[in-house]
Amino acid sequence: YFIQSNLRVIEMTKRLAGAEADVVVETSLQSEGHLELSENVENFSLESDVESEDEIDLPFQDDYNSTGDSIVRPGDYNDSDCSSDEEEIRNRIGNIPMEWYDDYDHIGYDIQGEKVNKGSKKGDELDKLLDRMDNPDFWKTVHNKIEGEDIVLKDDDIAIISKLRNNKFPDLGYNPYEPYVDFITYDKLDTPLVDTPEPKRRFIPSKHEHKKVMKIIRAIRNGWIKPKEDKPKQQSFYDLWGASSDPQKHNPMSMPAPKLPLPGNEESYNPPEEYLPSKDEKDQWQETDPEDRNTNFLPEKYSCLRHVPAYPQLINEKFDRCLDLYLCPRKIKMKLNMNPDDLLPKLPKPKDLKPFPTSVAIKFKDHIGHVYSTDTNKSGEFLVSGGQDKILRIWESSSGRLLCKVSLPDSISCVKWNKTHSIIAAASGNEVYLMNPGLDDKLVVDSSNKILQGLTDISELDHCRWYPMGNDKDGLKMKIVHNNQVSHLTWHNNGNYLGVTMRENSSCSVLIHNIAKNTSQRPFSKSKGQIQQVEFHPNKPFLFVLSQRYVRIYNLLKQAMIRKLICNVKWASSMAIHPKGDNIIVGSYDKTVVWFDLDLSVKPYKSLQQHKGAIRDVCFHPRYPLYASCSDDCSTVVSHGMVYNDLVKNPLVVPVKVLKGHQSASKYGVLCNVFHPLQPWVFTGGADGNILLFV
Repeated sequence: YFIQSNLRVIEMTKRLAGAEADVVVETSLQSEGHLELSENVENFSLESDVESEDEIDLPFQDDYNSTGDSIVRPGDYNDSDCSSDEEEIRNRIGNIPMEWYDDYDHIGYDIQGEKVNKGSKKGDELDKLLDRMDNPDFWKTVHNKIEGEDIVLKDDDIAIISKLRNNKFPDLGYNPYEPYVDFITYDKLDTPLVDTPEPKRRFIPSKHEHKKVMKIIRAIRNGWIKPKEDKPKQQSFYDLWGASSDPQKHNPMSMPAPKLPLPGNEESYNPPEEYLPSKDEKDQWQETDPEDRNTNFLPEKYSCLRHVPAYPQLINEKFDRCLDLYLCPRKIKMKLNMNPDDLLPKLPKPKDLKPFPTSVAIKFKDHIGHVYSTDTNKSGEFLVSGGQDKILRIWESSSGRLLCKVSLPDSISCVKWNKTHSIIAAASGNEVYLMNPGLDDKLVVDSSNKILQGLTDISELDHCRWYPMGNDKDGLKMKIVHNNQVSHLTWHNNGNYLGVTMRENSSCSVLIHNIAKNTSQRPFSKSKGQIQQVEFHPNKPFLFVLSQRYVRIYNLLKQAMIRKLICNVKWASSMAIHPKGDNIIVGSYDKTVVWFDLDLSVKPYKSLQQHKGAIRDVCFHPRYPLYASCSDDCSTVVSHGMVYNDLVKNPLVVPVKVLKGHQSASKYGVLCNVFHPLQPWVFTGGADGNILLFV
């Protein structure tokens, strides 16, 4: 502070004198915290090793003069001048999120109801970087979200913030080291204020206490006061089934033993005539089982009591009575009185969940043998199918007209239509054929031909071989030969990657082909068990791998497994991914459909057993909240599966319709199903060689 005051005096002297003067002030902080000053009057130039006054850390005792009074410096913090509680707030919108005004040109309203315009607009990270480089006051600029403007902090504000961050008091007028004033002394004085001698009554026994003691002794001698005798504890016995109230003290929930019903007129030895059974009633009573009889005896009439014989069932009845007493509950149990139907979840009615397919509209007949796979193009106008007869067929889905046939060397296990390009992938044995049917838009067909004609020579890789097929008359453009039989195919959403699953239990059971670059890669270096199917995530770079009992999710960018789902089934058969990517359904050969919610747990959210046979295929509708599962019991179950955007609500799963129309062949039923991409229709292919369209 002393240096700062001298510098201000020197500046004022310069301005008044009009002459150039320099003062050399050399500061060096010693270990004791004192300052050594040396002035050179001839050369007035300021040189200091300290860059700013904020970096000068003076002890607290320098803030006070020799008399102990605090020194009030210029620019010190003053509560009366800087009270944030008295500042007027222009924006009167209240405590609401300011993100609600991001799309408006104003940020709120003032007390008069006028719009408060936004001050400076918040730019992106590049604008912040340029502002940081160009604006010298960027480091002390803060943004007021309520007013929507940038505020440059003053030096006093920065000094207060700096002191608070260094655990110092912001107000320099406050002295935390004021001398302690001891108002009450604890020193023993030589001359006490009161020194009276102790009275004589404190050394003589009290007469009042003597009278009280003698009174108690007299009462004990006369027998008025008797001391309590410790009685030995005796074990109390009581009748368990009696009518005494003793058990009620220990067990308020006890209940008395059941009593025998009082005898009626039918048990009399001389009952009235109306209580005697007829011959038919006696025969009916004897033919009835003993457990179903109303009474254990038949009423009989005797003239006198000495003619009554001994009762043969006496011992049996006494034994049953003992069993009743032994097995009778001895405690009242509170039972919930409720309707069992109230415990069931309240599901909406199927008619309120329409639309969904209900009846057969078109039957596609031309296949011989099983139909293993079906798929549609992006618009749903055409349908492709393949099966046991080694012929790939393309149909018009709205009319059932057969458009073309393509013969392949082996049975077709899977067909997939690329939703981005006009490319059909068909798996036949250990070969995958790529063809362009030429049924889509001309621009899409031309771009697809360029992709498929990019391969000119045979390309041999470690795990597969690529063969160009030229201008084949059937539209076949390319062939990929694998080392093992291909069981399933799947396309990526961008249309350039094709996932292939093979039946071999090895590290080569999954391959990913890049159609645009004519390359292949093996994602796994080790065997992951017997893999049934692989699917791509619709939005993220994730790969879902379905094995016999688990679903593994891999991040293709990080090349690591991020989650492992437990299916709780013996053998999984198929898998489908919800269009949003947060839910999965898995079908199994043990007649169970499992629903996974990835936001909840790695265990199934619901397990549904709606089929009587093995489940062959499951699929989601790309637009409607529907999913379907087909089974060997020749039925397809369509269910309503609504996934809400609200994370608090769980998915709603309700079966709505059972579709039947296929016939069993070789113990197989419906082998595949696929939804129409735009309409609530479903195509099913069965072992009977028929394809049905349900609408």
